[in-house]
Amino acid sequence: MGKFIMVGCDLHDKSMLLKIAVDRGVPSMRTWGTDRGARQAMMADLRRRAAEVGATRMVFAYEACGFGFRLHDELTAAGIECYVLAPSKMERSVKHRKRKTDERDAQAILDHLRSFLLAGVELPSVWIPDVQTRDDREIVRQRLATAEDGSAIKTRVRWLLKRSGIESPSAEAWTCTYWCWLHDLAERGLPAGAAQALRSLLRHLDWLLAEMERLDAQVLSLSRTDRYRGPVAALMRHKGVGVLTAMVYLTEMGDLSRFRNRRQVASFLGLVPSSYETGQGDDHKGHITHQGPQRVRKVLCQAVWSRLRTVESERISYDRLVARNPKHKKVAVVARMRTLAVRLWHEGLAAQEATKAQVAVA
Repeated sequence: MGKFIMVGCDLHDKSMLLKIAVDRGVPSMRTWGTDRGARQAMMADLRRRAAEVGATRMVFAYEACGFGFRLHDELTAAGIECYVLAPSKMERSVKHRKRKTDERDAQAILDHLRSFLLAGVELPSVWIPDVQTRDDREIVRQRLATAEDGSAIKTRVRWLLKRSGIESPSAEAWTCTYWCWLHDLAERGLPAGAAQALRSLLRHLDWLLAEMERLDAQVLSLSRTDRYRGPVAALMRHKGVGVLTAMVYLTEMGDLSRFRNRRQVASFLGLVPSSYETGQGDDHKGHITHQGPQRVRKVLCQAVWSRLRTVESERISYDRLVARNPKHKKVAVVARMRTLAVRLWHEGLAAQEATKAQVAVA
């Protein structure tokens, strides 16, 4: 077996600290910047070290962070094997959490990498989506973020009215009647300061709603491309699943063939209960793990509530679960979310495979 050069990297916005080791040797430490020139110099330094010791394989690892997969792509293109680790799967002792430093974090990553390469221990790495999937995610995530910004503005409007002692009319909130009432209130129903603040919030909200319409059009256009047309149509056969829900599911889940069974799908989405078992004690089940993409859980929850209103079989299944435990209705909702997620996986996987087959024939 040839020599390994293994690198554990603690990556930050403007710096990265590397712990570099050859096989089981004592690691050395080196700090670099994160700008393009520093990254290129870092890769050149690793190649020089590999040449000096005659290493046949260079392996690099860092934790997933806001830096994204750009460093992974550059290292891979330079011939350096790279893994991105999931922070949620990095087990850390209480001592480590209380004495956290960049050097210790880099050493912990190096230790995981060594265990994987030299002893075959499973590496807590994440799946790396292709460049197109990452780019598609941006527009879909921006649509969700804009909706969240709009909800935040609506909350600020309600609190402004409460502070001003204004009671909302009996009309349902955010209908045309409610909007007219708010604009009228901003013109002549509030003190000067509160009125100006309300007008500012309404202008901001108007812009966000218009922006959501623009983003909806862009998401719809993306859903009609060859890459997504078939899978989106398959997912939308389920009531309660619209274009946005389907696109969130497909872009966040990526290649559905990487999941082997429904348990892996539920685990990835954080829709499985946490557990605690030790010694002779029974296995205690707790709340769901909430790991994985929160965006998918959110749209699944919205889809389930829509299905409860429109799909009789869905309502029957939900009521049956609630009857078992009336005090924990959320458990029934999560169970229906998990069922829907698995169904979408089956439908989406078949559609993705069909799309790949069409591309291969073409």
